[in-house]
Amino acid sequence: MILLAGPCVIESEEQLFKIAHSLKEYQDNDKIDFYFKASFDKANRTSLESFRGPGLEEGLRLLQKVKDEFGYKIVTDVHESSQVKAIAEVADIIQIPAFLCRQTDLLVAAAKTDLIVNIKKGQFINPVDMQYSALKVLKTRGCDELSYENSKKHKLLLCERGSSFGYNNLVVDMRSLVIMREFAPVIFDATHSVQMPGMGGKTGGDSSMVPHLAKGAAAIGVDGFFFETHFDPSVALSDGANMLKLDQLKKLTFKLLEIEEVSK
Repeated sequence: MILLAGPCVIESEEQLFKIAHSLKEYQDNDKIDFYFKASFDKANRTSLESFRGPGLEEGLRLLQKVKDEFGYKIVTDVHESSQVKAIAEVADIIQIPAFLCRQTDLLVAAAKTDLIVNIKKGQFINPVDMQYSALKVLKTRGCDELSYENSKKHKLLLCERGSSFGYNNLVVDMRSLVIMREFAPVIFDATHSVQMPGMGGKTGGDSSMVPHLAKGAAAIGVDGFFFETHFDPSVALSDGANMLKLDQLKKLTFKLLEIEEVSK
């Protein structure tokens, strides 16, 4: 089971290392392919006043420090093509944010690296249309035929994170997991799927629904999971309403492993 987990954004070196230290058991579990996730910049926050992070240079320095200290593989977001080269020196997965999932220059730049590319499905996109974003990466990597096996071979992942359902709400159509998995390995982002966007200048959410959605995805069949986690989501500077506490993540992760075992 692929597991992408960590804080939404790098708030400080102390916060980053505290969370990183708490996730070591996933690195040591031979049933889990673990990647440590943290963003150096949240470039699409609702408000100009919202916390964004330390920026590219300092953020990558801290992520490299985590990598050196714990041996973790790293996943982080990219927002502009100009950032790709620097990210590729530190990260193992380069993640395309949902709002940018059709951004051709960004997808092509990411595909020109040797990194795994994780494309988050836009909240506004029919899941079957994610094949076109996938093909932008595959064709750049010399593959013209879209299939699950080709995407896996060429290190491409697609990520479900909910679809817009009117204003201020997202819904997860579990059919999308089946549809997208026909042409690429699928990661289910359970924490962003419970967001409530645009709630008075910031994004709200309901983290109590995260375990239910994640267990449903495990039963249907996915290749991995994405969770944002924090030692105290109530004080997190970004996406606190959606994140799991570290102990909640532990309990849920091992439940997902049990479900996957039964579903085989």
